[in-house]
Amino acid sequence: MSTLLITGATSGLGRYVAFELVRAGHVVLVHGRDEDRTERLVEELRAEGDAEGFVADLASLARVRELAAHVGDAHPELDVLINNAAVGAGPSGAGRELSADGHELRLAVNYLAPVVLTRALLPVLRANAPARIVNVGSAGQEPLDVADPELIRRYSGLSAYCRSKFALAAHTFTLAEELDGSGVAVNVVHPATHMDTAMVREGGFTPRHTVADGAPGVLAPATRDLGSGRYFDGTRAARAHEAAYDPAVRRRLAAVTDQLLRV
Repeated sequence: MSTLLITGATSGLGRYVAFELVRAGHVVLVHGRDEDRTERLVEELRAEGDAEGFVADLASLARVRELAAHVGDAHPELDVLINNAAVGAGPSGAGRELSADGHELRLAVNYLAPVVLTRALLPVLRANAPARIVNVGSAGQEPLDVADPELIRRYSGLSAYCRSKFALAAHTFTLAEELDGSGVAVNVVHPATHMDTAMVREGGFTPRHTVADGAPGVLAPATRDLGSGRYFDGTRAARAHEAAYDPAVRRRLAAVTDQLLRV
């Protein structure tokens, strides 16, 4: 059995996956932004198995680093990280929002936070190899403009969301190459299109699938050896945006990422 950390677990897909994993006998560490909701979730999960909660606002990279330190100290046996938390496109026409660090909010939560959390937990995951990282992505991907990564010009919430998910996919492929031979696998998955979640409804989309439909796509790479550096559409091996495989694009993204994280 594994010890798994799931971010964004207090609702939607993350909550469903947490229950599936704890019922299967895994130790499930759930992250939430709200303390009360996180505590209530842990109480429910403990009725089924072994669970613990961690609270952090992923819109603050300092809080992300604290989260990694707390998890690593409390559970040095951690061997699976599921980066699930995300901010959706938001209501149509909504204005540009900023994170606690002044970054565009969707870029910060959907991309920079999982990059920072993963980097901070890599020593723990390496020590517990074979280990797995699952990045919950999206089929909605739009190449990041490295000249305007914060989308200051011609902002739209949907574009910001799709750019953050493109960046996450491209980063996944780069990280997989870096971790080759380490025993740590990293994959990215589009669980299902327009699941019935608050994020989807807020964006004005009509739900097409349930979170139960999307869960197998996350559970498979979290609990089974499916290789590394792969993109899945549900449980089916698929292709991300073609630009995400371009080494030059990924090099520019890595450079911009490092620059943003130094600000």
